[in-house]
Formats: sequence, C-alpha cells, structure tokens
Amino acid sequence: MLKGIDPRLNADVLYALRAMGHGDMLIVTDTNFPADSVACETVTGELLRMENLTAAEATEAILSVLPLDTFVDDFAGRMEVVDAPDDVPPVQAEVQKVIDAAEGKPRPMVGIERFDFYDMAKSAYAVIQTGERRFFGCFMFRKGVIAPEE
Repeated sequence: MLKGIDPRLNADVLYALRAMGHGDMLIVTDTNFPADSVACETVTGELLRMENLTAAEATEAILSVLPLDTFVDDFAGRMEVVDAPDDVPPVQAEVQKVIDAAEGKPRPMVGIERFDFYDMAKSAYAVIQTGERRFFGCFMFRKGVIAPEE
C-alpha cells in the first residue's frame, strides 16, 4: 500500500500508467473483450487486470492518477453498440460520469465502431481487463500532461 494512491491500482497497472507518455492510449475492457489476444500486440505485450471492479470503478481509480489529453477530441472513447452507435448503455453512462467528475466539466467520449475499437486496442500502450460483465464496457483513454508547478 502507498499513501495517496487508490488501493484499487495494483503494481502492474501503476507501472504502466506511469510509463505511458503524452498521447499514449490505454484500453479498459469488460470481461467479454478478447483482452489477452489483443494485449499481446500492445506496447506492454501483456494483459493487465483490475478484476472484481466494474468499468466505472476501475476508471475512477485510473483517472485518480492519469491525466486525460486536452489537445485532442478523442481523449476518451467508448465501443459503440452494434447496430445502435448512438445508444449509450448504463455502463457507458457511468464511465462518462467518472470522466466528467475527473475533468471538472462535461467532456463527452467519442464513439468507436466495434471492429475499429479492436484495431485501435492493438496499437495501445496497454490493455486492462476489469470484472465488468455488462456488454460494451470497453473504453479508450489518451494520456495527457501535467503542467509544471509555477
């Protein structure tokens, strides 16, 4: 355990979040996503896990230490529901609330078509699989920067 660090963040996840650079992508997935096979193609080359957490709980812990990119519109994305790309299921609405709270203002995620999401995930820095069992609990986050202290 560390002071000031959310205890839901394990050592492997903390290492990856710290090692990422500005603009690097992080993928957070549900339990149905082909996370292990996709993670083999990422920068880290291995699957990271935050088991027994919902997507929103994992995202809340991650965003407690990870700044989101402010220079791009696709700072965060959600896997679109197949044949209903504008639908936002409860799991995605929960994660959107976490993002808005972390950012201090509404910043809507972009929708990403399912197979485009799979391709994007392969080029990510890391994939974290959560214990989320609801469908379409898959998200992309781009790391931002922390400004120097004045």
